[in-house]
Amino acid sequence: MFTEKDIKQIKSKGITLDEVNAQVSRLKDGMSFSDLVAAATIGKGIEQYDDNETKEFIELYEAKLNELSTVKFVPASGAATRMFKFLFQFLQNFKPSKESIKKYAERKNDNLIEIFFNKLEAFPFYKAVIAKIKKTNPDFDDLSEREKQLLFVKTMLDADGLNYSFLPKGLLPFHKYPEQVKTAFEEHLFESTLYSSSNGKSNLHFTVSEKHHLYFKKELSDVQDYLESKTNTTFNVSYSYQKEATETVALTLKDKVFRNEDGSILFRPAGHGALLENLNDLDNDVIFIKNIDNIVVADRNVEVSNYKKLLAGVLIEAQEKVFSYLKKLDDGNLEDADFKVMALFLQYRLNVPISIDFERFSYEEKSEYLKQKLNRPIRVCGMVKNQGEPGGGPFWVKDEDGNVSLQIVEFAQINFGKRDQQGIVYKATHFNPTDLVCGVKDYKGKKFDLMQFVDPEAAFITQKTQNGVDIQALELPGLWNGSMAYWNSIFVEVPLETFNPVKTVNDLLKPVHQVS
Repeated sequence: MFTEKDIKQIKSKGITLDEVNAQVSRLKDGMSFSDLVAAATIGKGIEQYDDNETKEFIELYEAKLNELSTVKFVPASGAATRMFKFLFQFLQNFKPSKESIKKYAERKNDNLIEIFFNKLEAFPFYKAVIAKIKKTNPDFDDLSEREKQLLFVKTMLDADGLNYSFLPKGLLPFHKYPEQVKTAFEEHLFESTLYSSSNGKSNLHFTVSEKHHLYFKKELSDVQDYLESKTNTTFNVSYSYQKEATETVALTLKDKVFRNEDGSILFRPAGHGALLENLNDLDNDVIFIKNIDNIVVADRNVEVSNYKKLLAGVLIEAQEKVFSYLKKLDDGNLEDADFKVMALFLQYRLNVPISIDFERFSYEEKSEYLKQKLNRPIRVCGMVKNQGEPGGGPFWVKDEDGNVSLQIVEFAQINFGKRDQQGIVYKATHFNPTDLVCGVKDYKGKKFDLMQFVDPEAAFITQKTQNGVDIQALELPGLWNGSMAYWNSIFVEVPLETFNPVKTVNDLLKPVHQVS
């Protein structure tokens, strides 16, 4: 089905023909849904710690910190376009000569636009937009209120204005302080000094799009000296792009490979699961993962950051125990009681169900079984209580071989057509705020190849539009979903205050994003 020209294009991306054929087959066959067994809840997959226990884990991490190489991994390639969706609709549909903002909001059933204009001066970009308007529109003060409102939004988003719709979230003005406005990128640099810097050095890695890379480098250049002086910390910032070899083909609704106007195959970015390649390139003892838009103002950050230390402390404790067991298994001469202790640790600490035949295994079989289960990457994930409708989050999931494991599952992976699966989802008590601490080295200090712990069946199939045509798009198993399916997992309850994403621009008005 592919021409010589197609094959040349495929190989130029670092993809094999077999991989593309497998993608086509996956799209044609349809995605595999997760088989939910139960929602993970407190005491049944999610751990809950009191103040004293939390303090002990924090102290454990702090005591070990200067011996560790840590890095903060921040996916930051997404454009901010979706933040401004209601403002783009406003630009298309508002008729300043015929209606007020209130009338427009009623006509379009859009309460976001009223909130936006009622709180306009509270946004961190307000002064910058006004300054830009007055520079190019000297008669601005003479315009009607409606014309001013329309011009404000145009100046924010248009290419000949401040072009915020082009920028990634990380480079937008996020927080307004008395003396300056800070981007989410700068706030992440500061936050890293609160929990992931050691010996006066902080490592951060941002995954960015190639078109934005120079903008991130310029922002770092603008703020680095000030921040290093203020925090007494040296920042080591690295960047990577989503690799071309992770891109996937798409099909039309008639199951034909979708092609561009010039006849070439359309390859699309394959979702955040593609970033596993980027994560796999990092060689650090402890990796913190946090989304670019989940960042709060400085005075609230200290408390929030303590929960990162909690997760890291839980990781260190579990990892030390795992390493000690693996070394014992290497040394040999174990008693049956030793095997039982390790099996109980796997089952009740790492949430790994043990084979019902384990007790009947021979000495060598028990040893090999435990090594295989213990010697894996470990992730400790914060979980937040559901507020209102439950969302994707922590569940016990059964695989094709009947093995049950603890997983983070997205809505797209759940078959809501099955009543039992729907019922499990609506019993969920917690959701996943993308708050992870990862241990990616084995007990000998060698980094795991993270590509070996992926469940390829956890790929997503989504409906998209390309040039006005409906297509079937394939996304790789999500970074913290199927890409980490065969990691050992510990889920820990953390407060809702740790989850503060900016999904629409109006979220910047929330108290956590406003300097008190």
